[in-house]
Amino acid sequence: MKNYFKLGNKHGNTVAQILFFSCLVFLNSCKNNEDKTTTPKSTNTVKAQKTVYASHVIPFFNHWKLILGDGSNAGIANNFEHKNFFYTTNDGKNNWVVFKAPNGGDTHGTSNNTRTELAQAKKWYPKTANDKLEATLKVMNVSATGDARVAASYAVVVGQIHSADKHENEPLKIFYKKFPGHKKGSVFWHYEINTDGEDNSKRWDYSTAVWGHNFSVVGDTENTYPEEPEVGIALGEEFSYKVEVKNGIMSLTFSSKGHPTKTFTKNLLVSSYTTKDSIPAQTQALFVPIGQDGVERKNAYAGEGCFFKLGAYNQTNGKSPEVNKNWCSGAETHNGNIQKQYADGNYAEVWFKTASITVSNTAVSNQGYFDKND
Repeated sequence: MKNYFKLGNKHGNTVAQILFFSCLVFLNSCKNNEDKTTTPKSTNTVKAQKTVYASHVIPFFNHWKLILGDGSNAGIANNFEHKNFFYTTNDGKNNWVVFKAPNGGDTHGTSNNTRTELAQAKKWYPKTANDKLEATLKVMNVSATGDARVAASYAVVVGQIHSADKHENEPLKIFYKKFPGHKKGSVFWHYEINTDGEDNSKRWDYSTAVWGHNFSVVGDTENTYPEEPEVGIALGEEFSYKVEVKNGIMSLTFSSKGHPTKTFTKNLLVSSYTTKDSIPAQTQALFVPIGQDGVERKNAYAGEGCFFKLGAYNQTNGKSPEVNKNWCSGAETHNGNIQKQYADGNYAEVWFKTASITVSNTAVSNQGYFDKND
């Protein structure tokens, strides 16, 4: 019995030890499981940034349809972006809406030029209009190549009034243009005649300088440039425009910090160009030599539905200047390769900080106009 007791006691101690260590392992396991359930899976989790859409920056997109730089129609652009053509950015102070268009690629309608541009979804009539468009913007890039003798080279249109009827001409185009090597560019605006008769091929533009030169100031050779404007606008420099059409009169106001504010008016109901003798000298020099010597109908744009446009309508294209020495720039397009054009500066880029539109009660739907025309 004594020996048996000793054996049993020895075994008892062993069993006790096993039970003791088993409890320790169990308790430790519970603790580890508790730690796993209360510790976050990752302490480096980064929340995804919410996309800032253009319609968050300038909340007026219900009034517009968007054309992109590949010729496609994006329609109403609420909560929409396209990283090649239309998106937002921040310059450290403000959010901006970016419009970008290459020199060459698929174009919209009958135009030779690419654009990323908003077109107003309703048209109005100059005689009964009380419509207004305002914008603050900066041009960040114009084409690095082109023919300096071609007036449209190195230019982008940042705002328009377009006709939706008959010849579909443009009583207003607001341009920015800067020659290579210049620090300052020019802002100017155009009036295009609403040609009398059925033949619109003889239409022409008349250009008015705001700051710097007008459209007609060109280089003597393909790669030589005129004098840099003394009072011009640099790339990245803000300026604003206001366009108002009321009772047939178009009123324009241009402003920029450090520059004189400029104002202009133009009657859209009564033409100043109804005879050959009334064609201005600027047009005689630029357009008449290439056969564009038409006259305007007496009532100009009266009775025609018009609409606003806003964005980057790149005026520099790859077509040969032999086709039209005013509008065909012969610029680099890399056969339409957009990324190559963006890489070497052959594109137009415009940033808008603010914009607003006032639409009169007389405005009516354009009924799909933007799906088929320029």
